[in-house]
Amino acid sequence: MVFSDLFFLFVFLPTFLLSYLAAMWVDRQWLSTTERKSNQAKNLILVCFSLIFYAWGEPVYVFLMLFCVLVNYLAGLIIDRSDRHRKMALVMGLVANIAILGTFKYLGFLAQCLCDVGVPVSVPTIALPIGISFYTFQSISYLVDVYRKESPVQRRFPDLLLYISMFPQLIAGPIVRYGTIAEEIHKRQVTAEDFADGIYRFLIGLGKKVILANQLSEISDQFLVNGLNSLTTAGAWIGIVAFTLLIYFDFSGYSDMAIGLGRCLGFHFKENFRHPYCCNSITDFWRRWHISLGSFFRDYVYIPLGGNRQHQAVNILVVWFLTGMWHGASWNFIIWGVYFGLIVMIEKYTLLKVHDRIPAVFLHIYSMLLVVAGWGIFYFDNFQQMVVFFQAFFGNTASLYDFVDESALLNNFWLWIVALFFCLPIRTTVADWFDRWLGDSSVKTFLFFTSRVVISLGILILSTALLVGATNNAFIYTRF
Repeated sequence: MVFSDLFFLFVFLPTFLLSYLAAMWVDRQWLSTTERKSNQAKNLILVCFSLIFYAWGEPVYVFLMLFCVLVNYLAGLIIDRSDRHRKMALVMGLVANIAILGTFKYLGFLAQCLCDVGVPVSVPTIALPIGISFYTFQSISYLVDVYRKESPVQRRFPDLLLYISMFPQLIAGPIVRYGTIAEEIHKRQVTAEDFADGIYRFLIGLGKKVILANQLSEISDQFLVNGLNSLTTAGAWIGIVAFTLLIYFDFSGYSDMAIGLGRCLGFHFKENFRHPYCCNSITDFWRRWHISLGSFFRDYVYIPLGGNRQHQAVNILVVWFLTGMWHGASWNFIIWGVYFGLIVMIEKYTLLKVHDRIPAVFLHIYSMLLVVAGWGIFYFDNFQQMVVFFQAFFGNTASLYDFVDESALLNNFWLWIVALFFCLPIRTTVADWFDRWLGDSSVKTFLFFTSRVVISLGILILSTALLVGATNNAFIYTRF
């Protein structure tokens, strides 16, 4: 089940929200006291629906997730209660998490690598559980934060299960730190403003996915899949630029929907994207793209290795090697990670030292050219296809331009314009304009409310129409 699915939008989500509202009433009427507000009924409903959501496509792997939660629950208790065994509990918990992730995500890849170098081993075929990279990293962050005493241990198994299995961010992030929502698991209130903001943010994400990403995927597939063998130089650029826009709207759309749903339930997840295509360096790009993953590697790998204090270049390359590995068990992802790691490392010793002396437009062009080329590495897990693409990309092809390229540009003219436009910080710009010109007047409130209602209804109606009969609707990052 995915968020951009008619069944989720019109059956699962309404049923969940009605059940959640009923649970809120139960909490207020029966479980709360004058001294303490209770979230027990709400949490129970959220856990039940999260397990149903996850089991919808992969019932067997629910038990794997439950086992992971149990391991981390026990490890967390030992870390908190025993000064003598806390380090051993941390190590064993981390080993268990990494072993589970490694078995399901990398065992087949490692076996194939051994076969390629002449070691005769059988290559297992293991299906990848959806979201395992995300909930494994959340589990690791929980154990490390409890060990560092930066977050309180969770003594109730159902509440730790809620944190790890919560369906809004379960299968494609953002990677939510336990400390971010630890207090909200037990103490949270949902106001009308929270709910309205959450629904609006959810629908913005839905529009990014259905109206933009799904349409851009047809263009990228036209050139990078169906037309790869007859690819022109212009076609290579059109295809990879379409994918560049597609992966942003697909992934940031999911993050918007997750953040919006969390807000509806009283949780405040941190932002995962800050207009990454407005960057002025590759370092700046990665401060804006998939922020939760970048902060995870910074806090749990880069800084413990020594950060900027010692072996900085090596630390950067290790982090980016692991970043590539996290995205998938394939050499193209490793190359993609090392590619960006080398650029970030070089920038630290060169570009960032003279950054303020270079015109912003040149910095932006430089950054986006490298980002687009990087997505070319990311896209192709078949090296022969990657070579064909980059030959066309750099002009080594029989034709630079043909009628198909022209049609892809002209027939989708407004899609290109709208996609490029919404890569910009439109929402913050409009909000600043409202504040500057209308202040706190009643006119501002009316226009703000009316515009949100119109935009929300427009996105919902158009997305519903596009989803009827849609076949290409999966989120890209659910593969990771």
